[in-house]
Amino acid sequence: MTIRAFGGPHRYVQGPGALNELAALVSLYGRRPFIVADVAVLGSLREQLTALLKPCTDGMEFAEFSGECSANQIDTMATKASAANSDVIIAIGGGKAIDTAKGVRILRGGAIIVVPTVASNDAPTSRLAIVYTDDHVLKEVRLMPTNPDAVVVDTSIIARAPRRFFVAGIGDALSKKFEAEQCFNSGGMNFYKARPAALAVSIADQCYQVIRRDAISSLAAVDRKEPDAAFENIVEATILLSGLGFESGGLSIAHSLTRGFSAIPSLNASLHGEQVAFGLLTQLCLEQRSADFLADIVAFYRAVGLPTGLKDLGFSGDVQDGIRTIAQRSIAEAPYLKQFVGAVTEENLVAALKKADGLAKAS
Repeated sequence: MTIRAFGGPHRYVQGPGALNELAALVSLYGRRPFIVADVAVLGSLREQLTALLKPCTDGMEFAEFSGECSANQIDTMATKASAANSDVIIAIGGGKAIDTAKGVRILRGGAIIVVPTVASNDAPTSRLAIVYTDDHVLKEVRLMPTNPDAVVVDTSIIARAPRRFFVAGIGDALSKKFEAEQCFNSGGMNFYKARPAALAVSIADQCYQVIRRDAISSLAAVDRKEPDAAFENIVEATILLSGLGFESGGLSIAHSLTRGFSAIPSLNASLHGEQVAFGLLTQLCLEQRSADFLADIVAFYRAVGLPTGLKDLGFSGDVQDGIRTIAQRSIAEAPYLKQFVGAVTEENLVAALKKADGLAKAS
């Protein structure tokens, strides 16, 4: 019988003011933190971080991140961390800053604490670091030996982020139920190179249920920039439940298509969660879901502001050629494409992409 495995971060802390827990957490793992932070948020948080960490450390090093999570960026940051003799890494920002810090942790070892400032994806809880080329083509996935030691989600910070990032997180998380189910039912493997535990599939399903229940009402809190109960539930779903659901539950078509999307230059400005949301529509078409089911989910996409077609992702050019390129690149490069009940061919994937692109017009 094939081994099952389940994993996750050692500790998860969420709520308004959760950043104040950082000092106690850092003290568990080191005395010289190396802080990889998005340049866009560092200006507003540097003073607060310094005040929080100065009493419990022997010095800290800030490394401003701006640009791409590439091998060159990771190597540069790792060199700085070595020069500072740092013993614990703190990642602060969005997915690319977090993945860059994970890359540093892979090279240097030690502990890592993740502090997301947006809820645009589930990178904070996982071992994965998605590495791109310097011109934004997905290159490889690197794995830390363990999940983050702690994830600190200050929802008063998350609530101040742009609405588009919050909505993208919903798009990323929404797919996990369907991808985990396909991985489980097709005999696929999760990111621990094992079969998914039934718990992971249940978590992915709960993630979907919470999103369908609270996503629309949570947007009012986003617009007020003040967390409420619905907002807290959606942040937990998009970061924690989604992260556990994909890493321990496995992925399938929706995420596989991001490989193909990265081959289309006009889609480079779209966010990961936006791409995954459209990838999910394609997966549901490939699953031959009913017209009523598809109409319902397209209506939900419209209500929260998720893309329902390639043009919503910024696509320009010949649609037929673009769809063919997306399908070919995904089949050639995506490792999760086989984690699907039934054969996935270039032709049926092209047909599913075309159908997904036309759903909004049909509903």
